[in-house]
Amino acid sequence: MVEVKQRLEKKDIRIEHVRKSFDGVEVLKDINFTINQGEFFSILGPSGCGKTTLLRMIAGFIPADEGAIYLGEENLLDLPPNLRNVNTIFQKYSLFPHLTVYENVAFPLRLKKVEEKMIEEEVKKYISLVGLEEHMKKKPSQLSGGQQQRVAIARALINKPGVLLLDEPLSALDAKLRQNLLLELDLIHEEVGITFIFITHDQQEALSISDRIAVMNQGEILQIGTPAEVYESPANMFVADFLGDNNFLEGEVIELLENNFAKIRTEDLGELIIEQDKAVEIGNHVKVSIRPEKIKLTKTKPRGRRSTINTLPVYVNELIYTGFQSKYFVHLCQKEQYTFKVFQQHAVYFDDNDEAAIWWDEDAFISWDADDGFLIEVS
Repeated sequence: MVEVKQRLEKKDIRIEHVRKSFDGVEVLKDINFTINQGEFFSILGPSGCGKTTLLRMIAGFIPADEGAIYLGEENLLDLPPNLRNVNTIFQKYSLFPHLTVYENVAFPLRLKKVEEKMIEEEVKKYISLVGLEEHMKKKPSQLSGGQQQRVAIARALINKPGVLLLDEPLSALDAKLRQNLLLELDLIHEEVGITFIFITHDQQEALSISDRIAVMNQGEILQIGTPAEVYESPANMFVADFLGDNNFLEGEVIELLENNFAKIRTEDLGELIIEQDKAVEIGNHVKVSIRPEKIKLTKTKPRGRRSTINTLPVYVNELIYTGFQSKYFVHLCQKEQYTFKVFQQHAVYFDDNDEAAIWWDEDAFISWDADDGFLIEVS
C-alpha cells in the first residue's frame, strides 16, 4: 500500500452531556463518552436507538439541544460542517454519476483549487489505497456496489480529515462482499491512522472490526468496551441479548461454595453452580445467561464429578447446519417446554429425537440482578 498515514496531534473526541429531542421525544439522553484518537470506534444498536442522530450531530448536520462535542479542545458544535475536519460516508454512495472514478475522488481538491499536479498525485495515492487503480476511467454505473463504496471512501479520505464517520456504509451490500469490505476498512484504518466512527446495527460487523464498541438503546449508552468485554461481560440483559444468542434462566442463590462458586436453585432446571463473585450472597435473586457456544452436547453424560454438576438429560429437537457450525435446539427430558440452544463446531452428529446430555463449566454463566437486569458486581 502507498504511504498515507497522517501525522496528527493528539485530538480525542469528547462527547459531554449531549441531549436531543424531536417533537418532544428525547432521542439522545445525556450522552457522555470519549473516543481516543486513532480508534476504530463502533456505535452499535437497533434501528431508532439514536446512533445516526449522534453521528449526524458530530458531522454538523443536526444541532444539539444541550451539551458539547470536542475534537481536541475545539467544540465542534460552534463550527459549521465544512470547518469541522470531519468527513462522512453514508449507506448511499452519493457519487457523481457523470464523473469518472478519478474525477469523483479529485472533486474535493478541485473545490479547494489545489494545483493540478498535486491533485494527480493525491488522487492516484488514494485510489491505490482502496485498490481501484484499474478502474480510474470508469463511471460509477460501471462499478459494483463494493467498488462504488471504495470510491466514496477514497473521496472522503483525500481531504485528510481528523475523523471519518461511517453511517452503516456496508448495509446495502451482500454478506460476502460486506465481509470483504470490512477487512479492507480495517486495513485502510491502519494505513491512514485517523479516528473512524462506525455506525451499525450489525453485531458481527462491530465485533469483528472495532477497537471499542458503544452499545446504544433508546437514546442511551448502555456499555462501552472492547468487543470481548461487551460480549463476554455484558452490562445488562439487553446488551447480552443484542450481541448474541443466549439461554436465559432465573433463580435464587441458596449456598456459597468453596473456590468462589455458588449454588442457585432454578424453577425449571433444579440446582446449578455458578461463579460466586457473580452471585454475591445467599438469597439474591439472579438472572443468568449461558451462551450457546459454551454448552457441550454429548451422546452420553460425562463421568465422575461432572456427571452431576450443571449436567442435564435432553433430546434433540432440531438441527440447523451452517457449514462452520451446527446449531442444535434441544428439549429437557423432564421439562419438554424448555428449549436450550447449543452451538457446536466439532463434528458430533445427532438426529431429531436423539437422546443426549448437555453440560457446561461453572464460569460459563453471566449473571444479573433479577430486579433490574444489570450485571452483579462485588463491592
